[in-house]
Amino acid sequence: MPSIAKPIHKYRPYWAKRFGVAPFLPTTRAEMDALGWDSCDIILITGDAYIDHPSFGMALVGRLLEAQGFRVGIISQPDWHSKHDFQKLGAPNLFFGVTAGNMDSMVNRYTSDRKPRSDDAYTPNAEPNKRPDRAVSVYAQRCREAYPGVGVMIGSIEASLRRIAHFDYWSNKVRPSVLISSKADILLFGNAERALVEIAHRVARGEKLSEIRDVRGTAFIAPLGWKPSEEWAEIDSSTVDTPKNSDAQFTTTDPYLDTTQPTTEGENCAKSDTPKEQPIKLLTKAERVAKRDHERLHSVIRIPAYEAVAHDPVLYAHASRVLHLESNPGNARALVQQHGERDVWLNVQPIPLTTEEMDFVYGLPYARNPHPSYGDAKIPAWEMIKYSVNIMRGCFGGCTFCSITEHEGRIIQSRSHDSILHEIEEIRDKTDGFTGQISDLGGPTANMYRLGCKDEVTEASCRKLSCVYPDICKNLNTNHDSLIELYRKARAIKGVKKINIQSGLRYDLAVESPEYIKELVKYHVGGYLKIAPEHTESGPLSKMMKPELRAYNRFKQLFEQASKEAGKEQYLIPYFIAAHPGTSDEDMMNLALWLKKNNFRLDQVQTFLPTPMAMATTMWHTQRNPLEKISRSGEKVDIVKEEKRRRLHKAFLRYHDPNNWPMIRDALHAMGRSDLIGYSKAHLIPPRQPANMTQAAQNMGKPNARTAHHPSKRFQDAAPTASRTHLAAKPKVRKKPLNKLAQFK
Repeated sequence: MPSIAKPIHKYRPYWAKRFGVAPFLPTTRAEMDALGWDSCDIILITGDAYIDHPSFGMALVGRLLEAQGFRVGIISQPDWHSKHDFQKLGAPNLFFGVTAGNMDSMVNRYTSDRKPRSDDAYTPNAEPNKRPDRAVSVYAQRCREAYPGVGVMIGSIEASLRRIAHFDYWSNKVRPSVLISSKADILLFGNAERALVEIAHRVARGEKLSEIRDVRGTAFIAPLGWKPSEEWAEIDSSTVDTPKNSDAQFTTTDPYLDTTQPTTEGENCAKSDTPKEQPIKLLTKAERVAKRDHERLHSVIRIPAYEAVAHDPVLYAHASRVLHLESNPGNARALVQQHGERDVWLNVQPIPLTTEEMDFVYGLPYARNPHPSYGDAKIPAWEMIKYSVNIMRGCFGGCTFCSITEHEGRIIQSRSHDSILHEIEEIRDKTDGFTGQISDLGGPTANMYRLGCKDEVTEASCRKLSCVYPDICKNLNTNHDSLIELYRKARAIKGVKKINIQSGLRYDLAVESPEYIKELVKYHVGGYLKIAPEHTESGPLSKMMKPELRAYNRFKQLFEQASKEAGKEQYLIPYFIAAHPGTSDEDMMNLALWLKKNNFRLDQVQTFLPTPMAMATTMWHTQRNPLEKISRSGEKVDIVKEEKRRRLHKAFLRYHDPNNWPMIRDALHAMGRSDLIGYSKAHLIPPRQPANMTQAAQNMGKPNARTAHHPSKRFQDAAPTASRTHLAAKPKVRKKPLNKLAQFK
């Protein structure tokens, strides 16, 4: 892992540091006047309500820039129909920073069925329609209109996942990089603090935002064929991962081959007309490593152009695969993609924050409350996380449907115990309504805290897409002792009565530490624990990069044993995805049978939502599997696109809902599985509808717009608690059915 990077808290503060810390970052000219400001150095535009808390991106970024000495203003949820709201704080001295908010605006506004949502969790009183579609592009364009010539920087999860040409589910087409549509000067992706701080100081020293092209974790538009210098080499992406049976002319050179190492007997060597007698320079290991690193850092991989991937699914899948192979900050190379007469450049991934830097970011003077202008309005996202603590970032799971890895990276970034414990005390002392319960200590997962590769050299050279699939890597540290210690310290804080763990648990890691399971079950489970097997069948699990069900079964055994020892009656809440790429109708039928056998009745279900850049989205769009080498004539992934099949897959997850029985009956007949229709426990559904269905029964399964379709945390930016909302009810067991249909109600 590269370690040479200036710490984000070691920069000399900008001169405006003298103005001190603002109680809230100003949102009006009146607030600026009260602070003694004549102008803002940087203005942040966000699609969320302004909540001054580190779980909300605009607050974290704003406070970080404030700590560097800059005067930062916030324009929250502006009216995007004109430029006027974008002018209310005046022109920033340095640049605009634009974000859609903690969520992708399209995921925020539409369900997986492309239907408008009736609420927005990041808006006061959950009011919908307070942000536009593709908010980053719209906001950036309005900034340009408001103050032509002022620099525009874009970031957040929406920009991060749209940094190259990407399939857009909502328009059902491949769209160009968001840099093209937004007309922004620069894009920050991934964990952006390091890049943000460096760029802000460089612009303050007089550099133009549009001319900064050498910072990790950034993307920008350049003239076609531009390179930073003559020593840079351009590599065709086909040499990285050659699509088989492609019409393109691909070379066979392997750019990952270490040519400094002697070949072994039997290996193919390139023929050369050079005389055999050559002076040989023996390089030390350090010299070989330095040479390799220099070449890597001065190489750019050209992936197929936007115009090519927009019309060729094979090339799209190939580009997606290469992008994910080049995702380790320890060995990644820059990427470039042509868009018409211009190139979109992606510099290599940012270096993850150290624990010291994480502590610095989360220890800034947040007000830990929504801006006072919202009064008594309820903001659901705030209500959900106000008593929770984010202890880490990143995920090395690599689940193909998830956006966390693409956005936050595979390297876990953890805070120290002291930093976390201090924040708990801050919640106790500063957050209204605290009664002694911490709702969560977690992050993208509950139990990846301080886990990672055992060896830094191995980590820096690894190109695996997951550390836990198909099995846990032998080089992965799975020791949960530090997390157990953290839980114990947190429980000992005065005023803390209960600490719940609500972030999704990675159970295949938890089983490696039975002691952790005991600690979790005894003290931190409030009757239910959320876990995500996602499916039971090997076909869809292999396309998700999720473990086989044996890991779930082992965890269930340990969970129930620990609950019994603790004298508690507790239940697991499993999450499942309907209509994921690679899922057949038979797979969903088998999942429904498993649910019934285990007496699970899902209240709410989640249908697969193709989000930009995710590998599962690549499968959905191309019917190819980017987890393997791409081939025009190879395996076609089964894609559930037709509305009827998507509704059927959802219906199987709610097999107990009488409204779904007619659809399931038709499907079972068509599948030749009429044997599953009947009244016994071995049958999935009965042969007829209940004659006396109540209105309530008739309404079973109809989605509630406020809850059933609430977006998944997987597509959020910084919320520390899990928000997938389909829950399994407490298992219901009737010793004697009242009638033949009773077991299905």
